Amino acid sequence: MRAPLDLTVLRSGVPDTVPGRSVNVCERGVAAIVAVELVAGESVGIELQLPLIAEPLRTRATVRYQDRLRCGLEFVALSAEQRASIRDWAKEAKALVEGTSMAAPVNTIEKKRSTAKKGTESSGSGQPVKSVDREWHTLWWVVAVLVVVSAVAIWWWRWNRGWEELESGLKGSEVTSTEKPRAQVPAEVMQKLLAHRVEPVYPAEARKEKLEGTIALDIVVGRDGSVLSMHALNGPDILARAAMDALRWWKFEPYRVNGEPAVVETTVAVEFKK
Repeated sequence: MRAPLDLTVLRSGVPDTVPGRSVNVCERGVAAIVAVELVAGESVGIELQLPLIAEPLRTRATVRYQDRLRCGLEFVALSAEQRASIRDWAKEAKALVEGTSMAAPVNTIEKKRSTAKKGTESSGSGQPVKSVDREWHTLWWVVAVLVVVSAVAIWWWRWNRGWEELESGLKGSEVTSTEKPRAQVPAEVMQKLLAHRVEPVYPAEARKEKLEGTIALDIVVGRDGSVLSMHALNGPDILARAAMDALRWWKFEPYRVNGEPAVVETTVAVEFKK
């Protein structure tokens, strides 16, 4: 069963919480779909809300693989109580899937109605009336359970539908990222359109080795102003990677060609100085 989850990741030293949903959960980890790009080996925080379990499961995990929206996360230092909660949830979920049938409650209702009618016709004394009351009481409980199950099913359907729309939207953005830029825009022009800038994190290893300098990067900016792709033109790899980690979160005002937002190519520079 799918379950909602929140991931907390560090981006340029700042915690960022992003939504997701699990595809499969076990005691060792979780396969999930998340609306953010992760890196194998990265450490993240997880808050997983398992159906039928009141309290969310909170722990840390290591990213083991990333394929577009899908990723595999391995739990780190999961407590015995949390493992037991996952086992209990798995058993209850399996029993619910195997034992739930919408036809059975309907047949039960019809049977109780028939029994109640026969009991009323057979005698007008007190005992059959009490039996009918008990059966009608049970009937109302069955109806109430069906209403609750239906409400949960509708919520679950809407939640899944929302995520399907998110996935389709993200897949659509992947298609646009393959478009060829319509214009080569000078760096000073795009600098004026920069709406959101994230400063890079100076890697501790680079600081220790006293590496510094300015990294030039060639980037492609989409119609919505987000950075679609990039590659470093110079500098040490460790500084180039840090610069690209920051550039993923940059946002520009859309560059317009003939009045319409366009995919464009430009050059930016990121300075690392002690």
